[in-house]
Amino acid sequence: MNSLFASTARGLEELLKTELEGLGAQGCQVVQGGVHYQGDDRLVYQSLMWSRLASRILLPLSECKVYSDLDLYLGVQVIDWPAIFGPDATFAVHFSGLNETIRNSQYGALKVKDAIVDSFTRKNLPRPNVDREQPDLRINVWLNKDTASIALDLSGEGLHQRGYRDATGAAPIKETLASAIVMRSGWVQGTPLLDPMCGSGTLLIEAAMIATDRAPGLHRKHWGFLGWAKHDVELWKEVTTEAQVRARKGLGDYASRFFGSDNDSRVIERARANARRAGLADLISFEVKDVAKLTNPLPEGPTGTVVSNPPYGERLDSEPALIALHSLLGRNMKAHFGGWNLSLFSASPELLSCLQLRADRQFKAKNGPLDCVQKNYQLAENTSGAVSSGLAEDYANRLRKNIKKLDKWARQEGIECYRVYDADLPDYNVAVDRYGDWVVVQEYAPPKTVDANKARQRLFDVIAATLSVLELPSNRLILKTRERQKGKSQYQKMGEKGDFMEVGEYNARLWVNLTDYLDTGLFLDHRIARHMLGKMSKGKDFLNLFAYTGSATVHAGLGGAKTTTTVDMSRTYLEWAERNLRLNGLTGRDHRLIQADCLGWLAETDEQFDLIFIDPPTFSNSKRMEESFDVQRDHIDLMRDLKRLLRRGGTVMFSNNKRGFKMDFDGLAKLGLEAQEITQKTLSQDFARNRQIHNCWLVTHQAKD
Repeated sequence: MNSLFASTARGLEELLKTELEGLGAQGCQVVQGGVHYQGDDRLVYQSLMWSRLASRILLPLSECKVYSDLDLYLGVQVIDWPAIFGPDATFAVHFSGLNETIRNSQYGALKVKDAIVDSFTRKNLPRPNVDREQPDLRINVWLNKDTASIALDLSGEGLHQRGYRDATGAAPIKETLASAIVMRSGWVQGTPLLDPMCGSGTLLIEAAMIATDRAPGLHRKHWGFLGWAKHDVELWKEVTTEAQVRARKGLGDYASRFFGSDNDSRVIERARANARRAGLADLISFEVKDVAKLTNPLPEGPTGTVVSNPPYGERLDSEPALIALHSLLGRNMKAHFGGWNLSLFSASPELLSCLQLRADRQFKAKNGPLDCVQKNYQLAENTSGAVSSGLAEDYANRLRKNIKKLDKWARQEGIECYRVYDADLPDYNVAVDRYGDWVVVQEYAPPKTVDANKARQRLFDVIAATLSVLELPSNRLILKTRERQKGKSQYQKMGEKGDFMEVGEYNARLWVNLTDYLDTGLFLDHRIARHMLGKMSKGKDFLNLFAYTGSATVHAGLGGAKTTTTVDMSRTYLEWAERNLRLNGLTGRDHRLIQADCLGWLAETDEQFDLIFIDPPTFSNSKRMEESFDVQRDHIDLMRDLKRLLRRGGTVMFSNNKRGFKMDFDGLAKLGLEAQEITQKTLSQDFARNRQIHNCWLVTHQAKD
């Protein structure tokens, strides 16, 4: 009897034990990461050929205590290596684990290699060569605390490498894990199996191999035991021949089909090629199809199982495409797959909750370093065959209505960025903005009185409905969550992607960033104000305070301003403003950018301007003021400084976002200034519902002054 060890992914140990016992293994003992078992020589080859779950099959050779590198050397050398392989065979050492003595795995592997080589030279035998790429024999040494376990790897390459998969999708799972997923899915052989996000087809190919009694090792070309001195060539030939006979018979007997789809045509071609190499192309039907358009391939036929490993992201709130994907998948399952089983394997239980389905069973397993869960669902019969109402139908209808009106208006105006929905309905408290071919959905954080799960599902519905109504690819939707704006919340950093895109606004071209900040670099509600500044600026010296990304400066420059001065405290936004100016050909000494605290700079400068645009924060802490800046409380002090910079006949466009702001006309009059409110003139169709999103004033010298 041989003592053997089969390694596997964490979480699959019990499943592997059952499989090995089915092959005839005895004395199975589960440990973390694998199963110890015993078997005769035939079982050695049977487990290599037939195990769908084992990562490697190891033949333990010895154990030794390691308190020094000499202990490791002597513990390895005591093994009779010339009895295990000949000097003409190449070998490699895989060493894992460290302790206080062996602190480097490469050093540990070197000591093992020296001990093996010296055991040959001591017997006056030729020195065997090391081949790290494709050795004839692979020696595994695992150091756990003070004990080193030495084993012969009979597998060679990992057993997940079946030999049929040359190319994979973006995030493949190993074939061994794919087999486990199929085994745990509840799928019954002989019934249909569908993977709607099949990638390179691994789940379906592994299932078809199980169904047709095809050994997972049948297509492998290289094995770790081929250089083993005790390799029984005839016995291996018998095991291989038996596997070939069973595969031919299984393929001939199997009539049921497998179905795979994916929205990437290149991935589907890889899946088809993999199925051909596995000899299963006739059993699996692959097609290019998005999950949103998924339907039952056998609407009149038998029920089966949907199994998949859908994509997942690190942060749920930054992955609206994945939220939409799972939400749509759940709805399609309910609509078209009543009576079927659904089994999904994911590293994100939170995304699986978007399905709005209750799991009957779940299993845990590791996918590399990732903790994953597999959830099985029994889909209830759906006699109507239609998606139940409630996919944010009111929201979808309102969005459809808004789009019909606003798209035409935007084209006529020559603008690519505009709001298409602004919390029109109380149950769907979001803002939806279009930026060219992209859409940004901003969810206003719901009050604590709203049930969190209900608010969450409404958001999922909004995402799915938005993608559907706008016929938008899911990767073109950006999701953000924000409180009602307080001060300059646009300065909140969210990411580091650095993905900028160019958009058009009237005659200006501007850079926006949809992902890295809470706001995008362009305040859409100020669009008409910027356009007015462009018309007012010809031949004038223009000043932009609290300039953000300089979009108002761009309009002034394009409108013919003699000079522009752009002031902001943030270097990031000034660099952004410089890019915007450069994009529009506004360069040189006539277009200055100044990094400074705007209130401090305003108090100290003695420059003069004809046209000033200022959009200060509602509230801010300022070095200039003893306590803070409040636009309602301090706007007259602000106007006093602005008047000093304003030439006779000049104009200040003063805007702010404070709801209920009241201009102090008496205070202005004492300064010799007068103000005309132009708020309504600066609000465009896309902000018709939100008349208080900002207020805007033109402030000038009084005629008598």
